[in-house]
Amino acid sequence: MIKQIPNIDFITRPEKDFIKVSSDEIFKNKNIVLFALPGAFTPTCNDYHLPGYELNYEELKKLGVDEVYCLSVNDAFVLKAWSKNLNLKHVKMLPDGNLNFTKAMNMIVDRSAAGMGMRSKRYSMYIKNRNIEKIFVEEDGKFDVSDSNTMLNYIKSSKLNEKG
Repeated sequence: MIKQIPNIDFITRPEKDFIKVSSDEIFKNKNIVLFALPGAFTPTCNDYHLPGYELNYEELKKLGVDEVYCLSVNDAFVLKAWSKNLNLKHVKMLPDGNLNFTKAMNMIVDRSAAGMGMRSKRYSMYIKNRNIEKIFVEEDGKFDVSDSNTMLNYIKSSKLNEKG
């Protein structure tokens, strides 16, 4: 299992220009929750996975999380439209349209049978300064362990263990 976030550039488009954002810019010296999902606007992703993290964002922040990112194998245009459609205020979108991050994480799943091509597995991670502290990877087709409540419970329990 990979223990550190791969060093790659994400291609984003916050306004009118494409911008490269490095892994270091996102993860270095920060506590980050990243969850990855197969695709924007797909039923489980749209109705449960992403909205759960948006709903629990403030509680994650209170536990010391600097940012929450949603990674999807879609381009920046699709993720911007999806964010707008869901009226997101907190969760940041991270496009991985070329699968660079997904490949480096060894998290590719073939969804060609559903006409989706190569996608990301569904998972979530708690990352401290580029180091993967915890990762929850779903079995194909499941949504049991990568949800926001599982992540909240993990971070709460790890904080209790730190206090000791």
